[in-house]
Amino acid sequence: MAEKSVHEAVEAAGDPKHAARATRSAGRKMRSLLLDAASPLFRERGLSGTAITDIAAAADAFPSQITYYFRTKEALFVECACRDLLYLARETEQAALQARTPRDYTHALAQTVTASDSVAFFAEALTLTRRRQDLAPLVERTIERLHGEGARAYASQVARHGWRSLRAPDESSRRFWAVAIGVILE
Repeated sequence: MAEKSVHEAVEAAGDPKHAARATRSAGRKMRSLLLDAASPLFRERGLSGTAITDIAAAADAFPSQITYYFRTKEALFVECACRDLLYLARETEQAALQARTPRDYTHALAQTVTASDSVAFFAEALTLTRRRQDLAPLVERTIERLHGEGARAYASQVARHGWRSLRAPDESSRRFWAVAIGVILE
């Protein structure tokens, strides 16, 4: 009898797994909204020129939600920059899919990367992590993912077209992104 009442209580309260899942889903959605709102503000005004209240207003959120999800404005800045760089990498990969030769492929990559301010935004985040070592792991993971995705995309193109390459795809990807970030920093 006690077992039945526990089952009835769980049914009445709703399945706790579903409630947790809904909460995680809402949390991911709010994080995404905050990132979407913060990114253009940071790009336009910079880190010091962007207030947490401005980001909250743009996201239709409370300032406390920013500190809840990101702890600090600097952490939000770094996460925005990392996310934007990964979006640029995906856009770059899509642009390069049309290439028929290695030269066209490299040109498409370079043209897409230099047409965006995402690399400069990321370079600012990279610089910030020199003072804020606690934020460095996110940048490091982003760079590793950038290289991994770039290597995968390049290897796919090499295999698809039967191109010959002087370097392994992972080395080519690392060199490309190192040069792209270096050129933008310059």
